[in-house]
Amino acid sequence: MTVTSITRARAAQRAVAYRRSANTRFTVLLLVPIALLTVIGLGAIRSASSVVSLEKYGNGWTYFGKQAVWVGVGIVVAIIASRIPYRIYRRAALPLLIASIVGLIVVLEIGVVGGGSRRWIAVGPVTIQPSEFAKFAVIVFLASVLERKERLLDDVWHLLVPLGASAGICGILVLLEPDLGTALVILGGAFAVAAVSAARVRHLLLAGAGGTLAAGLLAIASPYRRQRILAFLDPFADRLGSGWQVVQSYVALGTGGAFGVGLGASRARWSYLPNAHTDFIFAIIGEETGFAGGVMVLLLFAVIGVVGYLIAMRAPDRFGRMLGVGIVSWISLQALVNLGGVVGLLPITGMPLPFMSVGGSSMITAFGAIGVLVNIARSGVNGKA
Repeated sequence: MTVTSITRARAAQRAVAYRRSANTRFTVLLLVPIALLTVIGLGAIRSASSVVSLEKYGNGWTYFGKQAVWVGVGIVVAIIASRIPYRIYRRAALPLLIASIVGLIVVLEIGVVGGGSRRWIAVGPVTIQPSEFAKFAVIVFLASVLERKERLLDDVWHLLVPLGASAGICGILVLLEPDLGTALVILGGAFAVAAVSAARVRHLLLAGAGGTLAAGLLAIASPYRRQRILAFLDPFADRLGSGWQVVQSYVALGTGGAFGVGLGASRARWSYLPNAHTDFIFAIIGEETGFAGGVMVLLLFAVIGVVGYLIAMRAPDRFGRMLGVGIVSWISLQALVNLGGVVGLLPITGMPLPFMSVGGSSMITAFGAIGVLVNIARSGVNGKA
């Protein structure tokens, strides 16, 4: 072996070692903020749910205990997902989508009604929310199809047909529940996947404009959704009715001041703020830890988004890139929609805050998706995880 070939071999080995070291750093930078958000969320749930848990179960720890179990299950799912090569999802894309569509149809027929929506299927003591799993299924399906159609995407129909068959169908079924927030997250994740495909920019703009127009029309078509939009525009116009939740969220956040009223000292949880332990968990965090605690939560989500996109863009192939971008966009958009509703920048949609709000299906799917992202991050220069 010549000196030149030895030098090249060593350089290649150093490059592989550097890549693996960088992937490890990205994985740590992704998992640390998720762990912090989960711990903060459990603490906030203990405080926010104690009153309603005591009223419903005679025990102030019930919701906290259930959520702790779901966190444990989610961590196990994340570990398993992190060890499954992400390319396997190519073959599972169509079955996952079909299973999600079937689940969304079933929930419309026999689903459990809560908060005016039929979103859950009861399986013994456990309830399953099919729309949470549909988010992942749509992303996987689109990433798989658009990768195979890479050379055909000059034709707009090779983009629009897969979008309609996945995000379109799932989005419509979710809207029938009704759940506009989840439908928007599904469409947003799908558009993010398409944005990093080989599709032309003008076709993406066409699809985005069509989706935005459809979402706007659907948002004002339903009296229920119109009421929420009016409450968003002026919550104080009906502060004892449709604007009550937003107004009480303002009160909780305002009461928190700079550093909060203290852990476990929330007053909003005493039946003033509805759904304090689910959709409005951030308001309780803001009340108890103040502006400082709220900013920390926002920064942690920002780190997850930035690091997640860096991981996705370093994927060794386009499928991994689209899959990763779709996952990060889903989680980031869901957080944005929830936080926007809590602080009054967006209409309330009933969207859980990832890793923090009470909810088993949301927790498991979010952790599972992060496991897939970790597997992408662990992919070496030769594409092997």
